[in-house]
Amino acid sequence: MNSVWTETVSMPHFETLEGEVKTDVLIIGGGITGILCAYFLKERGVDYLLAEGRTICSGITKNTTAKITAQHGLIYANLLKKAGLEKARMYLDANRRAVDKYFSLCQSIDCDFEERTNFVYSLNDRKKLEQEADALEKIGFDALFRDTTDLPFSTVGAVGFAHQAQFHPLKFLARLASGLNIYEHTFVTRLSENVALTEKARITFQRVIFATHFPIDNKHGLYFLKMYQHRSYVIALEKAAPIKDMYVDEDKKGMSFRGYGNLLLVGGGSHRTGKRGGDWQELRAYARKYYPQAKERYCWATQDCMPLDNVPYIGLYSKSMPQCYVATGYHKWGMTSAMVAAMILTDRIVGKENPYEAVFCPSRSMFKPQLLVNGGEAVVNLLTPTTKRCPHLGCALKWNAAERSWDCPCHGSRFDADGGLIDNPANGDWKQ
Repeated sequence: MNSVWTETVSMPHFETLEGEVKTDVLIIGGGITGILCAYFLKERGVDYLLAEGRTICSGITKNTTAKITAQHGLIYANLLKKAGLEKARMYLDANRRAVDKYFSLCQSIDCDFEERTNFVYSLNDRKKLEQEADALEKIGFDALFRDTTDLPFSTVGAVGFAHQAQFHPLKFLARLASGLNIYEHTFVTRLSENVALTEKARITFQRVIFATHFPIDNKHGLYFLKMYQHRSYVIALEKAAPIKDMYVDEDKKGMSFRGYGNLLLVGGGSHRTGKRGGDWQELRAYARKYYPQAKERYCWATQDCMPLDNVPYIGLYSKSMPQCYVATGYHKWGMTSAMVAAMILTDRIVGKENPYEAVFCPSRSMFKPQLLVNGGEAVVNLLTPTTKRCPHLGCALKWNAAERSWDCPCHGSRFDADGGLIDNPANGDWKQ
């Protein structure tokens, strides 16, 4: 169950950190966010160190579908209504700037970068699409609108963004990481004020960036209430009818599509981590129906942190941690969100004001309907009687038969059949 990305790249490797070291900025986490932060800090002459607990890009980053787009579902009508015109425009501008940065960086990197149009389609609700197009017009963006698509089933239309892109994320990051101050197998086991401990090292720092997918400090920021995790699945089909552009269903249970070489990547089957969902069975049933001659070459799954209001948390970890920064809650749009995060956080570190910082502020209001759902899920699973409990905050683990893993429905930690840690926020293995 490896992604097409991991099977078609050779990643650089780095030493394990040992001894006592000092750095101005410690970056914890070697996925796309951490590597981009390190790259920009190096460009600006800032002393930094990136500590990765395993190997770079071995977590969520390797399992993306790698769409580079500022169109994050039908988000802009909701932002316009809930956050207002200024913040909706800031969100759009920040992500368009992120897309442009990829275009600039990828000019000199061989990473299968291709310009594409991204579309959000609907099977049965044209009104939603029209409302999104109207919202974008009010914000000042000229979106495309199509009545038909080149997908093999009927839709009621699609809203699109031109000048978006797709690429091979690990080829991009392998090139970017080369020459950076990175240490692998350097798992931070303990963090106190200005000191991080690993099995073999003691790191003294002035500031720290948490780029760990789900934040690892439970005492501050209340991220365990502000987010839950969501799994989704991908199959890569050979001999399927090609599509030119990138597509995602406006329905949370719908499918996404993009091409890569002679492969068609189909995503879907999603569900809250620890719950049941369609997983690969749903995707394979779809493939049998619409691409009966196709052959499955790869399959994989990924996990996303879902914030309360669909907007990532990027900025100060909490008001009580003035030298600590976080980037999380990407809501399935990790490519542009990681770039936005890296630009905002590196600006913050060098003392430059970033015009988009306010819209992503992690300490914004938590009073959203999803907060009650997250809290209710935690209470139910804390009270569920079982010996198999997540070491993160003690919720009951659930068996995921499709992936043969023990998953936490509260905050998304995952463990293999023997209790070994797969995904955080837990910071260690589970043992019965």
